[in-house]
Amino acid sequence: MTIETHNAWNEPQLADPAQLGSYSPADVVFLLKDLSDVNLERGTEEREEAIQTGTHYSEMLPQEYQPTDEYVELFQRTLADSAEKVALAAGVVSELILHKRGPQTVLVSLARAGTPVGILIKRYLLYKYNLDLPHYSVSIIRGKGIDMNALKYILQKHGVDKQIQFVDGWTGKGAIRNVLIQSCREFEERYGVTLNDDLAVLADPGGSSDTYGTREDFLIPSACLNSTVSGLMSRTVLRDDLIGENDFHGSKFYRQWLDQDLSNTFVDHISEYFSAVQQLAEQQAGELLDHPVPANWQGIEDIRWIQQEYQIGDINLIKPGVGETTRVLLRRVPWKILIDREDNPNLRHILLLARERQAQIEVCPQLTYSCCGIIKPREEPS
Repeated sequence: MTIETHNAWNEPQLADPAQLGSYSPADVVFLLKDLSDVNLERGTEEREEAIQTGTHYSEMLPQEYQPTDEYVELFQRTLADSAEKVALAAGVVSELILHKRGPQTVLVSLARAGTPVGILIKRYLLYKYNLDLPHYSVSIIRGKGIDMNALKYILQKHGVDKQIQFVDGWTGKGAIRNVLIQSCREFEERYGVTLNDDLAVLADPGGSSDTYGTREDFLIPSACLNSTVSGLMSRTVLRDDLIGENDFHGSKFYRQWLDQDLSNTFVDHISEYFSAVQQLAEQQAGELLDHPVPANWQGIEDIRWIQQEYQIGDINLIKPGVGETTRVLLRRVPWKILIDREDNPNLRHILLLARERQAQIEVCPQLTYSCCGIIKPREEPS
């Protein structure tokens, strides 16, 4: 099917997006509506109360955590320590994408955590194969789905004969993967276009992805921070009074923090290691292609055990893995932080944040993940 026949949808041609974020447009285009002038932030306690009493999390924003000097120093140290490891994972997943999808692929990262990873994949393929793939960042929201207008824009721009590769940073319990599967199914039912719902990630500790750089639950330094390592973009917003029928989902661009921005520092530093890892990345990707280990969703067993052990009624209060636990500590009200061992080097920032937030820390050696964050229920289990 060509884009000309695809336009038989009688869908309106969507307007080009505003230029947003602190990344170069050569790295990524954000398909988001600018809500920078709207007051959307709520205090952590107020927001938690609203979420647990029925308000959808996408209708408001958390107040952005402004890291202490100690925490920024920890980010810089972690970046220095793990740069080559992150570059290797980025290289492996890039090689897999190229082999599976081909050189006509459009990269579509899921805002926010997927954006820097999508940039790394784009840069790796440009560096090694001189392939300059289009890269967009779009919104996906648990309970509401992916931004259909963003997908329509990409198809209008590039044609439906292109392969779309969705990209995220890591997997937790696989909730976003499930949202993506459902969204692609709905898109096909509505528009007659089949999209591949494969989600490529750097780290897949939950075992819910077929295209990944590693299944180790290791610290990706971009998980340490919020907007200041994600192009200064907020979480995405979907609210009827702000987002019209032909709008993209919304986000805020925190221009006022340009002097604190580490977004380009992160992707630039990782990119410097591509030459060192490219041979090993190609080798490891080849091994995964020859001997694939399909998604087995093994992490959900941890979730079931935690839910029963700690009497958690709502599974959405359980956030497994380094990335998700970091998010709990940065923008939710943490109750308990479960860790596999106290000397795990991936958990230095977790322990620092847990002390700052006065969250209880418990050692659980049987965890599949390195750690798991439990959000404080409105009424603590007895």
